[in-house]
Amino acid sequence: MIEDRPGLMEAVRARFAHVDACPYEGPRVFFETAGGALTLNSVVETSAKLAAIPDNQGRDNAASKAMSALIDQGKADIRLFLNAASGQVFVGESGTEVLFRLLRAACLGTPSGRVLGTTLEHAASRSAAGHWAKAAGKKYVCVDHDAERGRITVDHYRPHLGPDLRAATIVHTSPVTGMVVDVAEIAAAIREASPDCIIVVDGIQHAAHGGVDVDGSDVDGYALSPYKVFSRHGYGVGWASDRLTALAHETIDGTPATEWELGTRDAAAYATFSDVVRHFDWLGGEVSDASDPRARLEAAGGAIKAHEAALCDAFLHGLENLPGVAEIPGAVVLGGADNPAREGLVSFALPGRPSESLVSGLRAEGLRAHTRKTDEHSANVLIPLGLPDCVRVSFGHYNTTAEVARLLAAVQSLAA
Repeated sequence: MIEDRPGLMEAVRARFAHVDACPYEGPRVFFETAGGALTLNSVVETSAKLAAIPDNQGRDNAASKAMSALIDQGKADIRLFLNAASGQVFVGESGTEVLFRLLRAACLGTPSGRVLGTTLEHAASRSAAGHWAKAAGKKYVCVDHDAERGRITVDHYRPHLGPDLRAATIVHTSPVTGMVVDVAEIAAAIREASPDCIIVVDGIQHAAHGGVDVDGSDVDGYALSPYKVFSRHGYGVGWASDRLTALAHETIDGTPATEWELGTRDAAAYATFSDVVRHFDWLGGEVSDASDPRARLEAAGGAIKAHEAALCDAFLHGLENLPGVAEIPGAVVLGGADNPAREGLVSFALPGRPSESLVSGLRAEGLRAHTRKTDEHSANVLIPLGLPDCVRVSFGHYNTTAEVARLLAAVQSLAA
């Protein structure tokens, strides 16, 4: 675990704003990373600094050239983070908007056929794929996931694969069950059936919890939301492969056909994502002897994954004399208490206790969690389980075992 290294957890926490207190409610423990992670102090500083600069890129002055340099560096850092040697990187309005744009090109720019998705996915990718499949006159097929285990595997995709598949979506990690998906394995099966299928990945939940490797996955699009990976609200990050970029997509007349960006760029969006990449690079240097930047990012991803797995295990199975949430009689843990696919998140429900009241009770104890309901965001996961709602507890690598102990004590008290 990160906190097993002397001084490292303190150093990690010092890099984040509001790590142990809410500016509106006072002291609190933050277990709501899936809803929006804590923000790096460097992101706050960069945002404030660049918000005051009036100059845009493309002008003949030093400030404009500095903004252009920040954008170029940001694009290079995004490529490093995604491990994308080719294709195009760009920023948009949000991760959801990026998914809609990628899938619009994938659906409208390919011949007649089918578009494939799954019920495990967030409403963003399901809505985008369904909407643009219909607009393109294509059939949208939504594959049922494994409700009991909270996951999707290549075996769920296989019966629906075929040469007429034109676009497919994969969620890298479910924001409700917390289960990570083997993107590379699913993409390989899709490629075998339909080599030119455009594969778009929703990486919004995954990006803060482990490494991303688009080159090693053979996919065509990847979207993430920076506010869920230690940056700020107001932009999304996208990557499009050369195959996807070659399809018709919106560009300003006279600009290169490879262009995905529309209008003047916010240099701070790129610069604050560079701050995120620098944080991963720093952490990778603390937990490994790697000198190569990509290797340090991979080391950081591994350390984060291991740390959060230990926190999840402690919350599920207990700490010292504190029983785990899975040991509460009648408790339902989405995906099961022992699931190797779990990534930094536990969703659960207690018998006879509305999840909203549990979340309110936790808030009164200074513990921030979230309720998921049978709405457009979570009904696809909860309804098959017969649950009206659940409590989602999501961890970050800035959370500690002591914080989990506080959470367990509070949950036990509320359950009693």
